[in-house]
Amino acid sequence: METWTVETDDAGGQLEVHTFRPLSAASLPGPKAPAEPASVVMVHGTLVTDSLYWPFARNLSHMLGRPVHCYNRRGRGQSAPQPPGYSVETEVADLAAVLRKTGSADVVAHSYGGFVALNAARSTRINRLVTYDAAVSLSGSLHGRWRPELEEAVTAGQLDHAWAHLVQGLGTAGPISYLPMGALRVLSIISAQTRLGLEMRSLLPTAVTEMRAVLAADATLHDFIALQTPTLMLSGGWSPSYFAETGRILAGAVPAIDFAIVPLQFHEGPLRPGKRLATRIARFLSGDHVNAAVGT
Repeated sequence: METWTVETDDAGGQLEVHTFRPLSAASLPGPKAPAEPASVVMVHGTLVTDSLYWPFARNLSHMLGRPVHCYNRRGRGQSAPQPPGYSVETEVADLAAVLRKTGSADVVAHSYGGFVALNAARSTRINRLVTYDAAVSLSGSLHGRWRPELEEAVTAGQLDHAWAHLVQGLGTAGPISYLPMGALRVLSIISAQTRLGLEMRSLLPTAVTEMRAVLAADATLHDFIALQTPTLMLSGGWSPSYFAETGRILAGAVPAIDFAIVPLQFHEGPLRPGKRLATRIARFLSGDHVNAAVGT
């Protein structure tokens, strides 16, 4: 893995990038330039850093025989903080900067990252795009997922309470999402004893800002109808149903978009062990468009 930075378009900030290469390329001696036309950029979700996607990116790189670049979005690692006036336009500009610097044309994106990538594809040249459980609000479809109590709890420093509201509101933690608030607060306290749990708590303020950006960018089908990028929207068979509903609606109205369910996968599919999801994505990025959309 290589670590480097990309300059943002605003006031000299930077984005921390981690690059994975196939074994054949990684074993070659000598320096390697970060810009490679055949590479892929991966955009992570909310409440996480890109490090959770490294095993997935490594698998995808080996399957494709191409470099895969993960980057920390704003407010994480060595990347710039979320600026005043943060919005989806901030993220779209950042993704465009990473694509330019790496010479990439293909994008893989998860959850909030899928929201970013789909919006970017409306104005940025992307050759092929794959989203998994893209968090897109269509005609107010995600407004009911927003809980004002989440922001109030973050402001008051009640992070266990905030985490519980986030998990219940989004329903992305599988069966855990349906536990009572008291039980979720206890789980938050326990998870804070782990490195990952502590990191997630520290990212709760960014989650509030990002959820507000999703709602502020509420879209209609008309906003995506002119999309030209061949896009495969995937959803996990065990993911919350609203992700699949959005994918089906968009695929039914936008010729460039296909939709498919990946059986036996939770919302955090790209973060879990196994190669089934990476294999599906690699097929599409390699040009096996039909089979990737309707395969098992």
